[in-house]
Amino acid sequence: MGGITTDLRAGLAFCTRLPVTATAGARLADAAWTFPIAGTVVGLIGGVVLYVALALNLPPFVTATLAVAATALATGCLHEDGLADTADGFGGGHERARVLEILRDSRIGTYGVIALIVSFLLRIGALSGLAAAGAGPAILALIAAHTGARGALPLLMRAVPRAREDGLSAGAGRPSANVAAGAVALGIVVMLVCLGFGATLVSAVLVAVALVLLARMAIRKIGGQTGDVLGTAEQAGEVLILLTAAALP
Repeated sequence: MGGITTDLRAGLAFCTRLPVTATAGARLADAAWTFPIAGTVVGLIGGVVLYVALALNLPPFVTATLAVAATALATGCLHEDGLADTADGFGGGHERARVLEILRDSRIGTYGVIALIVSFLLRIGALSGLAAAGAGPAILALIAAHTGARGALPLLMRAVPRAREDGLSAGAGRPSANVAAGAVALGIVVMLVCLGFGATLVSAVLVAVALVLLARMAIRKIGGQTGDVLGTAEQAGEVLILLTAAALP
């Protein structure tokens, strides 16, 4: 139990801005199986906000906007920041050194702004459609999206080499095969419970295709993955799962 608690604290401290501190000496690569659990927590936070907003008779679009904003605040916009940086780097840089330089730059450019706008609009739009049918389907989809998207990250961390020897991804390390498989399994189980078999299958296929394409692009552009690329993978997974849930109620 001590090891599980240590892993959970490390996973929550990394994936969220909740008042949780990682145990000294905890290795994030070993704790990566808890990423989908952290995603479930984030999804629940968004779900509570969504439920309250609907109870106050707020319009579905406003409700969805508040719920997505709550999830972004719960993570400190960690993944949104990665998406913006990756869009700026891959869109504005041509040589590897320049792309890596842009990825480190805290400023946001046109590509990053557009990527964030598209990501937020797709998530809010899908969630508002679900919220129009009631709180239950929307909350379940939100939990599935955040859990499933984070469940795929350890697999990407393991399968794709690091682009550099410093930074967030390098510091996290490379998860073992068991850790990566455990994270994927947790994500799939929660998605099955929340969405059912059909939507889970379609979501899993779409997310897998998106990760393969992102991995190929990252290897071609910078030789591997970084923390920003992982954030982009999470955002892509979240969007695709929400869109699938909205399209296949």
